[in-house]
Amino acid sequence: MRRFLDILLGRAARPAPAKLEGLLAIASAAITMEAQLGFRPCRMAGMVFKPIESVYFERAQEELEELLRIAVRETQSRFRLSTDSYRYRWVILEDPDFEDLVATIQAASQILTEHGFGEQLLAAVFRFDDQQGQPLFWIYQYKLGAFTPFAPRKGRQRDEALELRLAAVLEHELPIERRPELWYALWDIPFSVTQE
Repeated sequence: MRRFLDILLGRAARPAPAKLEGLLAIASAAITMEAQLGFRPCRMAGMVFKPIESVYFERAQEELEELLRIAVRETQSRFRLSTDSYRYRWVILEDPDFEDLVATIQAASQILTEHGFGEQLLAAVFRFDDQQGQPLFWIYQYKLGAFTPFAPRKGRQRDEALELRLAAVLEHELPIERRPELWYALWDIPFSVTQE
């Protein structure tokens, strides 16, 4: 009924808020990925969000950057900020300890959420490489509160069979989106050098 009234009165629907609960599950799933499946976690990960023009959002970004500066001092990791061709903002982290990457992305996501900008969070992205160096990304979609697999290959192709297999193997360890039609391709990830 509320949706009907919103349409009738011309009110825009509010985007779904970010769901952070499932994000930390990737840390334990990484052990299974490496030990049982031969996929090593990469020392880089990222988080992408949609910036907006607002003094409040600028303050949230300043706090986010301060958190990242503190985190890299404590964990000996590195970070950089990047804007992609769609004008989305990326936080790119590098750390040899995968659990530090996950914890820092969780904390960064929490900062934006606490400032009321959880709706701006799009995805957290974690890369794993197989024994031949082929990448597989687990993409945490904040709106769904779930992970989706993405196995990019040359020529903007993707290995859908691998994605389905890994989703089936890890369904008890990760909150995985069950609808493959929502497993979006995320091309041009700024810390992925193998995509062509």
